[in-house]
Amino acid sequence: MSLAMYLHPLSSYSQKAKTAFYEKDLPFEAKLLDGSEPINSEFSRKWPIKRFPVLEHGGDFIFEATSVIEYIDMLHPGEQPLIPRDAATAIKVRMWDRFFDNYMQYPQQRMVNAAIGREMEPDDGYVRWRQALETAYAILDAHMKGRQWVASETFSLADCSAAPALLYADWAHPVPEHFENLRAYRARLLARPSYARALDEARPYRHLYPLGAPVGRD
Repeated sequence: MSLAMYLHPLSSYSQKAKTAFYEKDLPFEAKLLDGSEPINSEFSRKWPIKRFPVLEHGGDFIFEATSVIEYIDMLHPGEQPLIPRDAATAIKVRMWDRFFDNYMQYPQQRMVNAAIGREMEPDDGYVRWRQALETAYAILDAHMKGRQWVASETFSLADCSAAPALLYADWAHPVPEHFENLRAYRARLLARPSYARALDEARPYRHLYPLGAPVGRD
């Protein structure tokens, strides 16, 4: 029974889920949400909230990128599951997954929303959201000292979350050079074959990023 996922390649959460699939070398059908029919109407009918990615597998309908990753990790854990078998480590992985979604993705998305007119922001250069990212950067830089991956000895769900979060956060508000541990972690994530593949698939859509895709920081 095939796995099918509604997504868009530029979406950070789609990239997060795709990275997990590519880590596991797990095939899936990509249903591209670019406004084309009949997929657009099909998706709207099945999921009126219209947020993606969403995974379909048989009778299962899985929404939210974290849940998609947990689902495929349950089906195909492999030798190194993305949710570690050790319960204490698994808690840390889930905790850091939420860190990236709540404290990096959220400020960056608020800046994007303001840029496309979905919400009003004072004309102050997004100071509030830049400060929020600076705080998150400082926390993560200190945490990554002496670490390769953010929450366990092996690449995990949390790193799937970190890769697109750090890509777009740095586009919105560049990671300062003095955060050397964080910058090195971001570089490792972008070089990881699973995420590099997802990132390559997003390149044709880079011009759609509302804050502007910078040169040389991908």
